[in-house]
Amino acid sequence: MKTSRKTSIFAAGFIVVAALAHAHGDVAPQPINTDALPDVGDEWLGENPYRAEAAGDEVWLKAVEIGSSGYNQNCARCHGLGVISGGLAPDLRFLEAEEYGDEWFVERFQHGYTQNGTTKMPAFGEILGQKAGWAIRTYIETRPDDVMVTDQAPRLMELRDLLMSMSTGGDGDAAAIQTELNEIASSIETLSGAPVAVSIAWEAARSISDTPESYKHAGEILTVGLSAAH
Repeated sequence: MKTSRKTSIFAAGFIVVAALAHAHGDVAPQPINTDALPDVGDEWLGENPYRAEAAGDEVWLKAVEIGSSGYNQNCARCHGLGVISGGLAPDLRFLEAEEYGDEWFVERFQHGYTQNGTTKMPAFGEILGQKAGWAIRTYIETRPDDVMVTDQAPRLMELRDLLMSMSTGGDGDAAAIQTELNEIASSIETLSGAPVAVSIAWEAARSISDTPESYKHAGEILTVGLSAAH
C-alpha cells in the first residue's frame, strides 16, 4: 500500500508538471567520469545494478558519490538541489527503488520527454551513458525524507556545535557522538523505499575519526546540510 501511494503521488506530480513546466529542456547534458564504476554492458538494463545488495557496499558508495556529481551538473536545475523539487518538475525522491521506478527512470533518462513538440526534458542516455544514468539513479533513491531531517535539526545543531568546539581543543566524546549520529541516521528514511538514507547525520558519522580535522569536517557537513534544510 505504501508503494502504491508513492506511485500515485509521483504520477500525479508528473501530470501537473507536464502541463506547467517550461524551459525544462534547455539543459545541455554534462558528461561525468564513471571510470570507477563496474561496466554494465551496452544494452540498457531494467534494474539498477549499483544497489548494495547487487554490487556490494563499495560500489554502491562510489555510485552515490558519482551520481551526486552527475545529478548536480545535469538535473538539479530542474529537479532541485538535494532532489527536493521546487514544484516545476517531479519530485524524484518518490520514485520507488524497485523495478517500476527503474523502468520509469531509464525511459525518461534515455529518451527525455517531449510534449506538443516542446522538449520538457532532454535525452541524456546517448551522451551520458548507462553507467552515469544508474549512478544518478542510485544517488536519487538514497535521498532522505527532509521532514525527518528537520525533526532532528535541534539535536544535530547541538552535535554540530560540540564537534566544532572539539576541533579546536574542546572536550567531547567522539565515539559517543558518532554513535548518536548513527542512531539518528538509522531513524531517517528514504522516500523511495531504499534501505539507506544518505542523510547529513549518516555522512557526518562516517567522517568522524580520532582527529580534530575529522571533527571539523563532520561539523561542516552538518552546518551545510542544516543550512540547506532551512
